[in-house]
Amino acid sequence: MKQKILVSIVFGILLSGSLLAQGPPITADKPIMLGGNSFTTKTLIEIRNTDRGTAFYAPLMLHYLPTSNSLVAVHIPYLSYDFSDTSGSSIADIKVQGKYQFFRKDQTGKTFRIVAKTLQNIPTGKELDLIGLSTGLYEGYYGVVSGYETLKYGISTEVGYNWVPDGTLDEFRAKLGFGLPLLKPQYPNKQINLYFEYTSSLLTERDWYQLLYAQGIQYAGKNITFDLALQLPLVQNVAEGRELNYSVFLGTRYTF
Repeated sequence: MKQKILVSIVFGILLSGSLLAQGPPITADKPIMLGGNSFTTKTLIEIRNTDRGTAFYAPLMLHYLPTSNSLVAVHIPYLSYDFSDTSGSSIADIKVQGKYQFFRKDQTGKTFRIVAKTLQNIPTGKELDLIGLSTGLYEGYYGVVSGYETLKYGISTEVGYNWVPDGTLDEFRAKLGFGLPLLKPQYPNKQINLYFEYTSSLLTERDWYQLLYAQGIQYAGKNITFDLALQLPLVQNVAEGRELNYSVFLGTRYTF
């Protein structure tokens, strides 16, 4: 009996260490949450190059978990841009996020979870028609994120709809991500992860479609991560001059 209890404790430590070590996907999302009453400060810088020009986007993200199955967050972003028709720098659209985990099933060495997610876009930025960064329009995103994670790999999915009542940016969005830890689970946590992430975006009113692929690498320690990813288009059907050439993502997070 004591041996079974000891084995359960060891597996619990390894599982929790793996969940922390694998960290969040870089361009996607996942429903794994840390303990209640915890804070995370993070950033995910994006350098987006399109036929229109280049944008540099640097958000300060503050996340708080009131409980182990809920999250509230605010993202305050700085934006610098150099387009063919305009250039400058300013505060971009501030975002307020909420999550609630309504399903969780844990087993030895693996877990499956689902959360409801909303992201409210406050129109504090300029009307640059820079999708996801600075539109100057109110937007309300509502979606569901699921994740299955084991000691050997992780899979995350997201499906949602972005509603823009005063614009033409209504969007059906779907994401799929795969995480692959390169090191064996260990305590204290130390891990190097590879991420393979797909984003499908359909702007329903403009009839624009993009399928994007991001290849990322992440170092995850006990309570800190560092991220690097390159995102490229696989399929693009958008207006001439608005094609994405590439995006580079640089990120870090610290939990306390």
